[in-house]
Amino acid sequence: METMFGKSIKRREDPRLVTGKGNFVDDLKIPFTTHAAFVRSPHAHAKIGKIDTAAARKVPGVLAIYTGKDLVAGGVKPIPVGWLLPNIKVPAHYPLAVDKARHMGEPVAVVVAETPYAARDAAELVEVDYDVLPAVPDGADALKRGAPPVHDDAPGNVSFKWSIGDAKATDAAFAKADKVVKQSFRNHRLIPNAIEPRACLASAQPGTGDITLWVTSQNPHVHRLIMAAFVLGIPEHKMRVISPDVGGGFGSKIFIYPEECAAVWASRQLSRPVKWTADRREAFLADAHGRDHHTEAEMALAADGKILGLRVKTVANLGAYLSLFAPAVPTYLYGTLLAGAYTTPAIHCEVTGVFTHTTPVDAYRGAGRPEATYLLERLMDLSAKELGMDPVDIRRKNFIPPDKFPYQTPVALLYDSGNYAGALDKALQIFDYKAFRREQEQARKQGRYLGVGFSTYLEACGLAPSQVAGALGAQAGLYESANVRVHPTGKVSVFTGSHSHGQGHETTFAQVVADELQVPIDDVDIIHGDTGQVPFGMGSYGSRSGPVGAAAIYMSTQKIKEKAKKIAAHLLEANEKDVTHEGGKFFVKGSPDRSKSFFDVSLMAYLAHNLPKGLEPGLEALSFFDPGNFVFPFGTHICVVEVERDTGYVHLRRYVAVDDLGRVINPMIVDGMVHGGIAQGVSQALWEHAEYDENGQLITGSMMNYALPKADELIPIELARTETPTPVNPLGVKGAGETGTIASTAAVANAVMDALSPFGIKHIDMPLTPGRIWEALKGKGA
Repeated sequence: METMFGKSIKRREDPRLVTGKGNFVDDLKIPFTTHAAFVRSPHAHAKIGKIDTAAARKVPGVLAIYTGKDLVAGGVKPIPVGWLLPNIKVPAHYPLAVDKARHMGEPVAVVVAETPYAARDAAELVEVDYDVLPAVPDGADALKRGAPPVHDDAPGNVSFKWSIGDAKATDAAFAKADKVVKQSFRNHRLIPNAIEPRACLASAQPGTGDITLWVTSQNPHVHRLIMAAFVLGIPEHKMRVISPDVGGGFGSKIFIYPEECAAVWASRQLSRPVKWTADRREAFLADAHGRDHHTEAEMALAADGKILGLRVKTVANLGAYLSLFAPAVPTYLYGTLLAGAYTTPAIHCEVTGVFTHTTPVDAYRGAGRPEATYLLERLMDLSAKELGMDPVDIRRKNFIPPDKFPYQTPVALLYDSGNYAGALDKALQIFDYKAFRREQEQARKQGRYLGVGFSTYLEACGLAPSQVAGALGAQAGLYESANVRVHPTGKVSVFTGSHSHGQGHETTFAQVVADELQVPIDDVDIIHGDTGQVPFGMGSYGSRSGPVGAAAIYMSTQKIKEKAKKIAAHLLEANEKDVTHEGGKFFVKGSPDRSKSFFDVSLMAYLAHNLPKGLEPGLEALSFFDPGNFVFPFGTHICVVEVERDTGYVHLRRYVAVDDLGRVINPMIVDGMVHGGIAQGVSQALWEHAEYDENGQLITGSMMNYALPKADELIPIELARTETPTPVNPLGVKGAGETGTIASTAAVANAVMDALSPFGIKHIDMPLTPGRIWEALKGKGA
């Protein structure tokens, strides 16, 4: 049979999605469904006084209005945090604000009505007596003496202080340095904007005490566990969470949000289904945001360009509350990545997590790794400039050699495999660097300013193992589950704990199974997103579906093959060691005519008329794969821009991406992931920016003033790959979903700074908008 692994097979899920036959939460219709609308604080910081619902209750169709005090009286607990750090401050975060609103858009009441229109009309009539208080939206400002406090139980607005690395060794490295390069960086806030807004539909069954929640979730089992056991006090086995087709997540649908908790509670109160779908304005205000760092960084170098040490101090804005995995993002997903692809012998990083009167911040595509890569790759270019070196040469000089793997970094991580110079060489071969430098020189003589930027990135994904993660503060495991069920006719159902919200699992996972079981790919179904069907799993985030989820599926197929081979050997009256499985058949070595089909074996497994003694009937296998380490994709991205001197506008001219993702299951799907990731990373570098004014008002709260990329602003991307398999999982695959975002932001920023280098401009904080660039040029007298 034709090998499926490595083939660019069209996504099997696409026909239903592109023809409008997808099954999204808002598409679901249940008899007697009611609709929820939330009353949200228009203020960033305010005491909540009287909540007058009299006028709202008179709206025809209104069934109930609940406040934060109602939920607390009904036994609702605060939403917990999924990653704890030493001495961390975790203020209570209730689904509805009780005494204070701490960010613009925080829900303070929920209206339930017969129609969504009645619910929204009534919500507008709820009158809340707010005592407006001073607010602090900026992380650095929140640490200043006299800053307005966000929580009384977090003095100085500090949630945690965390560090990694050897401070003394780093100080010693700086003491002997020939050159120290310093730079402050602002990695600004972003808003995810998945194409499908968040939504939920909760349906309680009073007769049995069961409740089903359909929700836009990247990890349904985690949703069920936390909401049932920790927030709502529901026996876990009485709650079923279903996450059907989900239109994108980028991390923003990992978390447990107030709205779905309130909807479940309201459904139990009313004994009727309760549905809520966010509008885009609510998504801007209430979906977890990403990034938002203030950083001071310095790199110690020898005169020949060799890195001696790195020192980093970061203030991470966490928003008003700790979201589910917020403490891990600016710490273990950031500080541990500061070695990058380089042999830096000494690194020390300090992170202060700060509360502000803004929307909570958590994982957004890349989650800590884009922040680390941007800082490190900008420092590489700045260091090259200070030393008079080429940016390619300084990178190559500091690469970890291929023969040094596995490689232990000074910031805890043990890299699995890599050939960083190989990826760089391939990118340069495609790009023709020398030819570009000649073109750049000629263009400058004509008054045109071209620039090239490099990002020789590294990322960590497939977080693991669970035991280590637990010791570092994770409140959940990081394994994945897979149950592979072969039916009597040889058809296969795969129940995976991973969740697909655009990744193409229904195709790639089926490719793995089709190869291993030697069955047609159309005979394989992938089932996910339903706690009532699939074994407990951790979902999809951090580019873990391939290295962890697919690996669990592979493990189950091996168990299936082992049992099927025993049955086939028995039917063929042969020694099991003499039986081969090829082309969809089991046959005796050297006698291919003596064979049994996969159908024959599957049917007998369930008929059980002629099985080996002691072998149980059935053909099904459950596996939990808990990797022994992360996996570490890497690569080289090269960006060319042209900057208009008179306007500051940045034109993308060329983009080359060479990624090493280990073995690739479906190249076409991976290409799509890389394209999308690059678009998001480029957009952060040039356009996107979530901004608050001094009163904590979100001033980029709609598509009118939040600059998402448009198709005509992007360009064709030249993609290529090298292949360095990982030994961490049996498939040799690494993650692919976040590489483009992690690499591209730094590549674009470096390209813009290279274009502006004739004017003596070394650094401008992102986003590199025409206005910021024009101001910088004006400041240089250009």
